[in-house]
Amino acid sequence: MPDRKHPKYWSGEVTRRSNALDLEHDVFTWNDPKRIARSLRDSAERSTRRKGTPYQSAMSMLNFYINRAGSNLSAQQIQVLRQAKDHLRKLYGRQQASNAANADTTTPPMKNRSRLSFNNGQVS
Repeated sequence: MPDRKHPKYWSGEVTRRSNALDLEHDVFTWNDPKRIARSLRDSAERSTRRKGTPYQSAMSMLNFYINRAGSNLSAQQIQVLRQAKDHLRKLYGRQQASNAANADTTTPPMKNRSRLSFNNGQVS
C-alpha cells in the first residue's frame, strides 16, 4: 500500500473537501454575515448527503469552522461568523435562547462542579 502523506491541518481538509455540503468557495472569509448564512442554508438544503436536518448541517459546519480555525481568525472575522450564526437561526425561525432563560438548565461553572455529589444518578 502506498505511503499516504497526512495533511498537516486535517480540519482545513474537512472544510475544503466536506462530503456533506457543497460549500461556495471561501464562504467563511466573506464579510457579510447574511450572505454567509444564506449560502450555508442553500448548500445544506441542496445536499442529499447530509445526515441531519439542513439547519443542523449548516450550523454544524459553521461551528466546526469557528472552533477549528478560531485561533487563526481575526476578531473581526470571528464576529462576522458569530453574526452569521444568528442570521442562520433567523433563516430557520430559531432564536438564540437568552442566558436568563437557560439559567436553571445549564451546567454549573467548572469551579463549582467539584462540590457536586452524585447519588444514584441524581445530582445533589
